[in-house]
Amino acid sequence: MRAFLASTVAASALTLALLAAPAAFAEDKAAAASAQAGEYTPDPDAKEGGAIVVTYKDDVSTLDPAIGYDWQNWSMIKSLFDAMMDYVPGTTELRPALAESYDISDDGTVFTFHLRKGVKFHNGREMTADDVKYSLDRVTNPKTQSPGAGFFGSIKGYDDVASGKADHLAGVEVVDPSTVKITLSRPDATFLHVMALNFASVVPHEAVEKWGADFGHHPVGTGAFKLADWTIGQQLVFQKNADYWRDGVPYLDKITFEIGQEPIVALLRLQKGEVDIPGDGIPPAKFREVMSDPEQKARVVEGGQLQTGYITMNVTMPPFDKKEVRQAVNMAINKDRIVQMINNRAIPANQPLPPSMPGYDKSFEGYQYDPDKAKEMLADAGFADGFETELYVMNTDPNPRIAQAIQQDLAGIGIKADIKALAQANVIAAGGAKDEAPMIWSGGMAWIADFPDPSNFYGPILGCAGATPGGWNWSWYCNEDLDKEAAKADSIVDPAKKDERDKMWSDVYGKVMADAPWVPVFNEQRFTMKSKRMGGADDLYVDPVHIPINYDYVYVTDVQ
Repeated sequence: MRAFLASTVAASALTLALLAAPAAFAEDKAAAASAQAGEYTPDPDAKEGGAIVVTYKDDVSTLDPAIGYDWQNWSMIKSLFDAMMDYVPGTTELRPALAESYDISDDGTVFTFHLRKGVKFHNGREMTADDVKYSLDRVTNPKTQSPGAGFFGSIKGYDDVASGKADHLAGVEVVDPSTVKITLSRPDATFLHVMALNFASVVPHEAVEKWGADFGHHPVGTGAFKLADWTIGQQLVFQKNADYWRDGVPYLDKITFEIGQEPIVALLRLQKGEVDIPGDGIPPAKFREVMSDPEQKARVVEGGQLQTGYITMNVTMPPFDKKEVRQAVNMAINKDRIVQMINNRAIPANQPLPPSMPGYDKSFEGYQYDPDKAKEMLADAGFADGFETELYVMNTDPNPRIAQAIQQDLAGIGIKADIKALAQANVIAAGGAKDEAPMIWSGGMAWIADFPDPSNFYGPILGCAGATPGGWNWSWYCNEDLDKEAAKADSIVDPAKKDERDKMWSDVYGKVMADAPWVPVFNEQRFTMKSKRMGGADDLYVDPVHIPINYDYVYVTDVQ
């Protein structure tokens, strides 16, 4: 997804329940998905009421669903807004959300969504099909500068909107107040997943127009919670939406997100019962201590995730415009040492895809750690004496320490890297500016799949669509030929051809690594800690979609 990483290096889990998700597009021609599909059985022990405290070191950058794209605000936005589709809590199983049902045409290019009636925005107005169209037009409009615009590239008319030739998507049609028809320019095996992303959230035009660029600080959605207070640098308060359209949830009355809490302080407060969820995770320096204490370990939830931590090299900035330089950097990084620094909570990576993702190439060897060969390649590229550069990094532990290890490895081949340790939002902004950040260590923001499909590791972070101002393709790598190959792979919607599609994606990532815009470093596990009073299934605390916590379904056990 997005990019998530807390004080370890990742903060999201991605289970494998729906790895064959593209099959959803190969349903019968009238693949009507009723509201009964993907039903969730409520926890019989859940109690309504109560409030919890969640801590974070840094303030939230935005709560605008068209803009927000980091591990910290992702689940917050999901609790404030809804989209056409969603997932069964704690899983990657798709289910209808604002759409009560949907139909798919024979050729997989026309999706008709039938909306739930009576759903209201937080401002009291009923949501209609016009709001769905407005929201999709808005997120794809270049003026919005949404990092997720490229996800909607298969909708008819997207190219005209992206180029500024049109201000609305020709493929999105309001049939009536409760029906939206979306026509694609090509089959897209991931489209239902796309319609479950935060970027597909429905927003009211009047609220966006009222607040303009500041809508992200005054969000209005249809979600389970609504924003009650935001004191910059201090706290955000979410209040239960009493008119929420899903029966029985949320359970909590209030969530307070306290800002400015160092992870170690948050852990101490958790131990004292003052905090319920340390949002930045278990501090790496305290990990062994926590896991060796049975009482503390009992409050830790562990989950796997489809995540890759990586170093980006901006291919538009010399000397990283030379492929040989980027390849040399790949051979200079001692990944085993970095994995040891995070208590072996990861495995070394050699390609963008994590091992459990379809399309992962088990036979791919990648670039082996070989400083001598790296020096030789630098010399051949005209940099026998090395060069100076900058390495941007999020300032939450262990990321500065990892950056120092990278700095030492680079120094070993003659590259002098000055570390720029900044708040997450500043690093993200630098990456989204074309000529600002020559190198970025992605820790605290590393990529975790938005949905369990190999395409998700390409479009927003390696494809041309993501190489835009405000985007997440921080290497600014754009290979139009590979974009075409990627589109061809995503046009295969027949589940019988899944292996063929996976092989096509393997080839795409192999070619990416030949160009070396990244140094894939490791794939990490996820650990979430909670207070004794927190209730709900463990899956909700390592939810693969509501990163890092599914606030809509957790509860407290001490409500009177």
